[in-house]
Amino acid sequence: MIGAGDDVADITSSWLSWLAHERQLASRTRRAYSSDWHQFIEFLNGHLAAPVALTDLASLESRDFRAWLAHLNRRDLKRSSIARAVASVRGFFAYIDRHYDVHNPSLRAMRTPGFKRALPRPLAFEEVLSIQQGMTERPVTDHWTGQRDLAVLMLLYGSGLRIGEAIELNRSDWRDEDYSGRNLRITGKGRKERIVPLLPQVSRSIDGYVADCPMILAPNGPLFVGVRGRRLQSGHIQKKVRNLRRALGLPETATPHALRHSFATHLLADGADLRAIQELLGHASLSTTQVYTQVDGTRLVQLYSTSHPRA
Repeated sequence: MIGAGDDVADITSSWLSWLAHERQLASRTRRAYSSDWHQFIEFLNGHLAAPVALTDLASLESRDFRAWLAHLNRRDLKRSSIARAVASVRGFFAYIDRHYDVHNPSLRAMRTPGFKRALPRPLAFEEVLSIQQGMTERPVTDHWTGQRDLAVLMLLYGSGLRIGEAIELNRSDWRDEDYSGRNLRITGKGRKERIVPLLPQVSRSIDGYVADCPMILAPNGPLFVGVRGRRLQSGHIQKKVRNLRRALGLPETATPHALRHSFATHLLADGADLRAIQELLGHASLSTTQVYTQVDGTRLVQLYSTSHPRA
């Protein structure tokens, strides 16, 4: 680990393992925390002009943390990125406080920079349809890979899954049964489980992929695989949607995650209960789901402005 003493490097490995197995954070979140912490140590290495030891972390003063925040601001990072970096550093210090009895009271004086979270940017229903139609109409080398990509996108919009949740499904999660009443048990953030219902169209799409896939899908192996039989990577789906939106002239906001936003927003617009949407999305807090009421409100204002004869 660049810039760290042996004790800090060892504890960092222990912390990352704890985040994975005890906190059960998603791999993407762990990578972000790890990157933030490593960059903090690299800064301290230059700031202190020496490898960073555990005793150095305990003796850091408020001015040291302020110098680090100033360093982040000079890099022109987004406020959300700085806030996440602060959360990562706080998380590590909380870990060594609890497990190694290493305290640093100066950390309490460091304030997390405030920032306004961007509203979700869902797609119109017609834009979602154009993506699905474009996925089926555009030629692909292997028919089964097109079936696979369409099935993943159908899960994102039809059931509100995160892309990571879709590609983490195993073959054993998909039971062969009638289309009606099919459900999926999803393990989301924080290893929280939820049950999501499936539309018949989504079920048929997944069944079509499973039937056409030339690979043997082992029960304990991935449901969605690449051409080499390994678990499908999210980057493939992101690239597929990126190419489609350019070909179809869709906005830059047309991403796989926008399909999840669209799922929630379209349900809310059609009168779905906010609590039900919270359960379907797997949000731990209702306040996270309530952001979609602001999105729908924005669309109502736009509709009013364009439709009212006195607008």
